[in-house]
Amino acid sequence: MDDILLISKIQKELNQRLQDIGDALLTGGVDSMEKYRYLVGQGHAIQLTLQDISNLLKPKEQKDEQGNVIDIGQGNTKN
Repeated sequence: MDDILLISKIQKELNQRLQDIGDALLTGGVDSMEKYRYLVGQGHAIQLTLQDISNLLKPKEQKDEQGNVIDIGQGNTKN
């Protein structure tokens, strides 16, 4: 299976789970505060996972591992 296809299917499944959680919260499918907190925690975890996947799929501006170095020069500063 192609890697991108697999990632796409995982994202689709996670989005469906997130939608199901939202539906349960909005339609009164939660009968206790414990269940409410559990579902909210699950929703947050899914959102973080989706964001991590999205960030990994974005091309990096700089490919090396050294980071960005900004040369601010030898300008004068006023105190």
